Amino acid sequence: MAKKSDKLHIVLLSIHGLIRGENLELGRDADTGGQILYVLELAQALARQACVEKVELITRRVVDSDIDDDYAAPLENLADNLSIVRIDAGSDAYIPKEQLWDHLDVFSDNVVNYFREKGTLPNILHSHYADAGYVGANVANQLGIPLIHTGHSLGRVKRHRLLAGGLSAQEIEERYSMTRRIEAEETVLATAERVITSTKQEIREQYELYDHYQPDQMRVIPPGTNLKLFMPPVGDELTSPLYADIVKHLKEPGKPIILALSRPDRRKNIAALIDAFGQSERLQDLANLVIVAGNRDDIDELDDGAQEVFHELLVAIDRYDIYSKVSMPKHHVREQVSLFYRIAAASGGVFVNPALTEPFGLTLIEAAASGLPIVATEDGGPRDIIANCRNGFLIDPLDSGSIQTALITLLEDKKTWQECVSQCLTGVCEHYSWQAHAERYLSLIQPIVERSEVLTRVPMRRRKELYRDRAIVSDLDQNLVGDEYALQQLIDVLQQNRKSNKFAIATGRRFDSALRLMKKYNIPEPDILITSGGTEIYYAPKFSADVAWSKHIDYHWSPHKVKSILAGLPGLKPQPKSEQSRYKISYYIDPETAPIIEQINSLLHKEEQSVHLQMAFGQYLDILPIRASKGLALRYVADRWQIPLEKVFVAGGSGADEDMMRGNTLAAVVANRHHEELSQLVDIERVYFASKPFASGILESLEYYDFFNQCIDPKEKTVSA
Repeated sequence: MAKKSDKLHIVLLSIHGLIRGENLELGRDADTGGQILYVLELAQALARQACVEKVELITRRVVDSDIDDDYAAPLENLADNLSIVRIDAGSDAYIPKEQLWDHLDVFSDNVVNYFREKGTLPNILHSHYADAGYVGANVANQLGIPLIHTGHSLGRVKRHRLLAGGLSAQEIEERYSMTRRIEAEETVLATAERVITSTKQEIREQYELYDHYQPDQMRVIPPGTNLKLFMPPVGDELTSPLYADIVKHLKEPGKPIILALSRPDRRKNIAALIDAFGQSERLQDLANLVIVAGNRDDIDELDDGAQEVFHELLVAIDRYDIYSKVSMPKHHVREQVSLFYRIAAASGGVFVNPALTEPFGLTLIEAAASGLPIVATEDGGPRDIIANCRNGFLIDPLDSGSIQTALITLLEDKKTWQECVSQCLTGVCEHYSWQAHAERYLSLIQPIVERSEVLTRVPMRRRKELYRDRAIVSDLDQNLVGDEYALQQLIDVLQQNRKSNKFAIATGRRFDSALRLMKKYNIPEPDILITSGGTEIYYAPKFSADVAWSKHIDYHWSPHKVKSILAGLPGLKPQPKSEQSRYKISYYIDPETAPIIEQINSLLHKEEQSVHLQMAFGQYLDILPIRASKGLALRYVADRWQIPLEKVFVAGGSGADEDMMRGNTLAAVVANRHHEELSQLVDIERVYFASKPFASGILESLEYYDFFNQCIDPKEKTVSA
């Protein structure tokens, strides 16, 4: 091979989807999305750097009558030193990425042949996504080229989302070749010199789950933002047709705009923003609220999750009677997003992202580039963005007062608002432009090219199973919470064993209430969160809701009839709305005056209401659909994740935990003041009564079962011997 130039020759590998230099078909299908735009803009940014001789973006050549001929061209020159190179890979047809695996070895060989025919090797090979990672690892190991990798999306995390969407483990394997994908990701982690991520949270929540994860291998370089598209107001925003459409129903359209822009997803927490706005007369005096939550014609035609969100939003608007102060446009197109930001900025407004969890926060960077101060959740990416740009405030998304204070500060104090505008524009250019990204990227790869910085890998051990094969499940109240020192010890143990063990929380609390308590005690996000007494199931990261479970339990569920039957019953008092949910009716119960549980159940059955009753701590009664409970949710999750119940440890402390603890699970009753509710389990096999309370009792019980090693009840071991 010929001697390389002093300048850099960089090759980017992105195999699936349709990629060309202009008129990207973003959104055409699942494979032609954000990654395509990211890779193209990265290539263009790198090609503009003086120290870069050439950038080649290598992708798959596609010859298919159903798509444009552009994708069949072997070479597309975008600039003097930038080109897209298309290489054959088996079938000429355009096929989804899940069907590419059988063609990747051919593609790898063809890439090697391409370099050999050219007579020069690149200084760096940078693969994007698992399929390109597989090819990149093959080519790098064969030719000795340093490999950089960006995952974009990881198989272990994707599997979580697919399970939440209702697919079975077998369906996921058959449809997505998940085993091959995860093995490819392990291989690329074992090969790559560096792995580039967008945030530290991405490393912690995703890459740390892999056997070949190396802490020193990871580098955070946030993606760039198109500053030609997202820019400060130019002067005509408040006379645009879009502005007229936004404010047409507002009583005082000239006020500053508080803008929120997101999907209609419960995790985006938009209802909390309406609550904060509706509860503050001062905020209503200062501004109008504009919520852009996707497109809709008829709310009833949206999916169940979106319907529920819009129902919540409309009920909140009605509750506070703020119809003339809130605008929720029904339609918009992608090209209008940047104008939404500029309109809000021109009005003197603020952008708000109150999401419960926000791994990166692209909308925050887009808003900042548009000269719009921001208020954002104190989670993940927003922390870094506000620290870098100093353009707003972090808030507790579960605290209305926190949201109100931040917004009022920016809207009342024009000096602070203007400082945030100036700082956000400077900060975006310095930290989140493609120029800044390219400069950081080159400073990362230069020592690798020069071989002056070599990754020292720490020893690692592959797990026996591809997926985690055991789980620890605990309630929140009176279990995890109660002894902060012991809780931290337990968290450390869970962290040390997270590659082989899933951590789940099962609580009677509502989703938002559970998050609030977890936040208060710094309890990390569990892999599985079962809330509202077993009626809702969420998976990490991002708390994806299990929609299949919701459909399963919505069987003969008539909450209005249940409430009507129990109305006026002595000793029962409905809990506040904050503790009620779609599939959970909650009461305070006075055991002295209320009928016993069996009588309440009998009364409901006589009225043909098949329900499940749960009692906790002697004073809380939850009524759930017949197919829902903590125990049933636990068994559903174990089945979907293919974890044997014999390898599921359950820690309980109240009567509501009982059905989780019976059967084949390894169970423990911690010694809190309510453990007498579970005294009937004392003679049940595989139930251990700990001598210590709270997290100390959980640690004691895990040791009793030798959970991270043999994972067996010692009494059973003695019997078998």
